[in-house]
Amino acid sequence: MATMRKVLRRRMLVLASLRAVSTSSADTFPKQVKIVEVGARDGLQNEKNIVPTPTKIKLIDMLSEAGLPVIEATSFVSPKWVPQMADNAEVLKGIQKFPGINYPVLTPNIKGFQAAITKKMYSMGCYEISLGDTIGVGTPGIMKDMLSAVMYEVPVAALAVHCHDTYGQALANTLMALQMGVSVVDASVAGLGGCPYAQGASGNLATEDLVYMLSGLGIHTGVNLQKLLEAGAFICQALNRKTCSKVAQATCKL
Repeated sequence: MATMRKVLRRRMLVLASLRAVSTSSADTFPKQVKIVEVGARDGLQNEKNIVPTPTKIKLIDMLSEAGLPVIEATSFVSPKWVPQMADNAEVLKGIQKFPGINYPVLTPNIKGFQAAITKKMYSMGCYEISLGDTIGVGTPGIMKDMLSAVMYEVPVAALAVHCHDTYGQALANTLMALQMGVSVVDASVAGLGGCPYAQGASGNLATEDLVYMLSGLGIHTGVNLQKLLEAGAFICQALNRKTCSKVAQATCKL
């Protein structure tokens, strides 16, 4: 009986410690996170087969209905290099413009980043700078060191992160960024995407997985997970491919 009491007491102490750590960690996270959905642009630009314009438009409309606050609609780049985005004007014209949702487009910019470049961009008037691990080789430790250097030059409120999942570290890297005060995160529905200039680089952080994690942390996003899952299922069916979202995979098995 004495041994049983000791075991139970140890378990209670461990649970109390876990609760204390959980509460302490929660205090370091932002109360609200803005998700920038990049699936329609970054997610589709690598597809070898041209996705029909109506399919792109429907995807964006479904993402809007899910409540994502920012949806990258397309990019104005040379169709010679990125033929998938040749219909940029048609896509912009065809999508429904939901009130309160921003639909930015990408234009060519400076490749790569470091603290000095980030500082220069901020001084030039860039209100938000997304730091991207586009080949997905980063780890939480690398993310911490990189953000520490950048935050020395630029306020954290002006930073966003864009993580790819080549080594399965995207969610962990994003969590580290959140703990350091970043409150804007790029993600792609169904984990679509990659890097056209980095062979073997896999897709972006899946938006479904990000929303699920943030919900579990009690962080507000305003995104309807069920409608987001439906958007992911739609585009995966259109592309004839499986989703890279762990949440979507688990939901399908239930």
